[in-house]
Amino acid sequence: MGLLYDLSTKYKTLSIVGMAKNAGKTTALNYLIEEAIDEGIVLGVTSTGRDGESQDLVTGTEKPRVYLEEDMLVAVPTLLYDLADAGLEVVKKTKYSTAIGELLICRVKDAGYVQVAGPVINAEQKLLCRDMMELGCSLILIDGAIDRKSIASPETSDAIILSTGAVLSRKMNKVVEETAHVVNLYRTPELEEGIIRDVITQNNFDDKIMLVNEDGKIRKLNLITGLGAAKEINGAIDEDTRYIYIPGAFTNSVISDISLKNLKQVQFVLKDPTKIFVNAMDWGLFRKKGFRVSVLKNIEIAAITVNPWAPAGYTFDNRFLLEEMQKAIPDIPIIDVRM
Repeated sequence: MGLLYDLSTKYKTLSIVGMAKNAGKTTALNYLIEEAIDEGIVLGVTSTGRDGESQDLVTGTEKPRVYLEEDMLVAVPTLLYDLADAGLEVVKKTKYSTAIGELLICRVKDAGYVQVAGPVINAEQKLLCRDMMELGCSLILIDGAIDRKSIASPETSDAIILSTGAVLSRKMNKVVEETAHVVNLYRTPELEEGIIRDVITQNNFDDKIMLVNEDGKIRKLNLITGLGAAKEINGAIDEDTRYIYIPGAFTNSVISDISLKNLKQVQFVLKDPTKIFVNAMDWGLFRKKGFRVSVLKNIEIAAITVNPWAPAGYTFDNRFLLEEMQKAIPDIPIIDVRM
């Protein structure tokens, strides 16, 4: 039994998320589709945008197309339906819209290439997956179209497959380091059940920054983002503040001007790890200063795929890249889908 069979026993929906453009998401998708055929898994395929084009719309390089076999389900916008090489049967017209028409859920009647698309809104993506499951899918793969880490949101899928590779850097150690950093971020601990979690989830409807005391008393700042607001946040922290909920992006500018005393006193709480935009070096420095952070929901990484080739023309030794990645991240299945 292959990787996909193992994953299908644990998950119903998997998002394929790229570390960068051309990290190998579509190659990984095609690899998993082939495994689904071999294992007899009834697969559904959708995307966070448009995918399956023969040429990359950003770099102009040739890219893998999405080849689907009979009986698989796929999301296709109305304007792309007639462009499919595969024979498609419309089984449901949805109300989920894209820039190129409303989405159709189609069953593949004759195998061939398809331009896949899907909703860009997480809530609609979740509903689309539900519809596909009701139509008989046992596993759904969501392909991120262009470096869309937001689709890794735990609201959308049960877990993710993280695609990484040489496109990140010409230095292999940098590729491994950045990948391990993302894995570390996605494993940020969840805020424990209790009064603090309850008051945050009950009061985060307006996406305002919240300061929370040990007893659950909250103060909301008139801020919907912490970007560049470190001084204001620092000034609002008093001796009773123990938690700070940041609803949006979390960058260096959120905590750069917070005093060391306050930094050690409070714990930051984020919605999920996709909100974190801090590099590995700075993240390590913050942690050494006593910085603490938790999330309302973390992200499970089911597997990692590596791509030793970069569009710029350079490549890594594929076996060495795989070995180094496995050393850095020993507890997650890692595969080179080009081997």
